[in-house]
Amino acid sequence: MTGVTDLRTLPVTTLQGDPSTLGELTGGRPALVVNVASRCGLTPQYTQLEQLQQEYGDRGFTVVGVPCNQFAGQEPGTSAEIEEFCSATYGVTFPMTAKVEVNGPDADPLYRALTAVPDADGEAGDVQWNFEKFLLSASGEVVARFRPRTEPTDPAVRAAVEAQLTL
Repeated sequence: MTGVTDLRTLPVTTLQGDPSTLGELTGGRPALVVNVASRCGLTPQYTQLEQLQQEYGDRGFTVVGVPCNQFAGQEPGTSAEIEEFCSATYGVTFPMTAKVEVNGPDADPLYRALTAVPDADGEAGDVQWNFEKFLLSASGEVVARFRPRTEPTDPAVRAAVEAQLTL
């Protein structure tokens, strides 16, 4: 779609509190970056995100979960609580960042760059709700944006991921 900046160089903090970059977290592989929440009606999407991780991980792909509490307070937990919930409830194995804001004046730099990219309908701007998805190429370019209700295993998401894995 567009190369706003090299997203791989942007600093992130892991859920465990360690400083990193998006590139280190993804291992320079194509990635699906998703703002997540533990108490949302869309939280069961964690199951499908983990399915994608299991299905495509060995082929050079990763999911990155980014907890956010900006939507109706649906991610109120501490990092330790989020990690325990994701592991125990959904068996999450993909990397996750510390909780951040994705919209507004305090939006994380990663999300300021991500939200500049339009979706398939040409709409850029704020994340609409929990579980909005951004597909990144191995070079750190946003190549697709999927709104929250598009499930991770939707054929359009799978096709976009597969296209990145064949490059």
